[in-house]
Amino acid sequence: MHDMSAATTSVPDWLEAALDYVPRWVDFQLQQVDQPGCAIAVAHRGEIVMEEAFGVADLATGEALTPRHRFRVASHSKTFTAAGILKLKERGLLRLDDAAGSFVQGLHPDVANVTLQQILSNSAGLSRDGGNAGYFPGLRPFLSAAEIKEALTLPPPLPAAARFKYSNHGFSLLGLVIEQVAGEPYRDWIMREVVGAAGLTETFADIGLMTEGPFAKGHSTRLPVGRRLVLPGDMATADMAAATGFASTAGDLARFFAQLSPNSDSQLLSPLTRRDMSRPHWRDRETALDRAYGLGTISGTLRGWDWFGHSGSFIGTLSRTAVFPAEDLTISVITNAIDGPAQALVDGIAHILKTFRERGAPAPEIADWAGRWWMMWGAIDLVPVGNRVLAYAPALPTPLSEASEIAVTGLDSGTIVRAPGFASPGEPATRTRDADGMVSEVWLGGVGLVSEPDFIETMLSRFGS
Repeated sequence: MHDMSAATTSVPDWLEAALDYVPRWVDFQLQQVDQPGCAIAVAHRGEIVMEEAFGVADLATGEALTPRHRFRVASHSKTFTAAGILKLKERGLLRLDDAAGSFVQGLHPDVANVTLQQILSNSAGLSRDGGNAGYFPGLRPFLSAAEIKEALTLPPPLPAAARFKYSNHGFSLLGLVIEQVAGEPYRDWIMREVVGAAGLTETFADIGLMTEGPFAKGHSTRLPVGRRLVLPGDMATADMAAATGFASTAGDLARFFAQLSPNSDSQLLSPLTRRDMSRPHWRDRETALDRAYGLGTISGTLRGWDWFGHSGSFIGTLSRTAVFPAEDLTISVITNAIDGPAQALVDGIAHILKTFRERGAPAPEIADWAGRWWMMWGAIDLVPVGNRVLAYAPALPTPLSEASEIAVTGLDSGTIVRAPGFASPGEPATRTRDADGMVSEVWLGGVGLVSEPDFIETMLSRFGS
């Protein structure tokens, strides 16, 4: 079982049971898509109840990844910057309807007239990355303040308040606003007033501030080269740090975002500000995904669970954090490959938590049915939940879906009481034991499954030549 010693609040039985299964599903998913590494963290009521790391921090060296490794978390930076602007607003040092040109001079008139609220909600119509975004793949340095302002002397592509339009230039501009209002460099102020105030010890506004602690390298996709290449991802982001510079751990991201929940006891921002920050302001209507943008946050709904958070993509890394306020849960996933399934893993972990939340921890008499079994068509996980044992393929992107439900009737016997029509509803589910009394086979209807070592031996003996 995973370590939950860091948690000081009581963990419900259903959550403990869910978190016991989460790493097994995540590990299978990562092996299936051949990922270098991944770190995950889950917070409940603001407390970290799980931190796990999988795989390697660097394919070239084989260094094992740990929960203490820092990653580039890219556009998670926008949420830190938004919290900074909102903190200045609460102190009466600016208003959200102030024009950007009130703080930063030399902008195009249409850029100067956009409000801080419009920039925070990515509805200011500003260019996403300017005319040359080569700084993201490392082909040129990230922009200085002078270069950002020069780029913003051009007219914006779209008028303000017309639609959702993501902009790294916009959040870089917010960093310059913070510097003008605070009277000190963005990095210094944000590290003290937001990162430090939130109690984070593994988060840095740019890579140059990270003087100690392990750092996870990024990795390319396998195609078209045919193998993953190591991408250092250690370039400084200059005056674009407010948009994309941060480095952090999954645990620190979960701690920070949990404090932005309207239900949190945190004093970082007022509950009113947190409600405004996390609510939908602009829908992203040009995608099949059901999502919206708030003030430095992304939001949506997952099977009835409302969430807000952010995602990030740097050279060689993909990350995502989601807060489920009504459930007092926060999930953060950071992967160190540019095709890392951070989005899918957050959704999958949430689905596991939701299933256990609705059905409860497993009854004691069925708990020992848990395990992974193999057949020619892949693995089947037996997951006891409530008074049923769910049997499903962990290869599925939505865990515990398309499951057969087994009602256990004896030590090693049961009936498949519910299942998809292409499975074996109404048929028996049985376990076979060896001479030592250990379960050696599981039968679901007429399909026999064995342990992973036995399956490997059988496959090699039959097909290995």
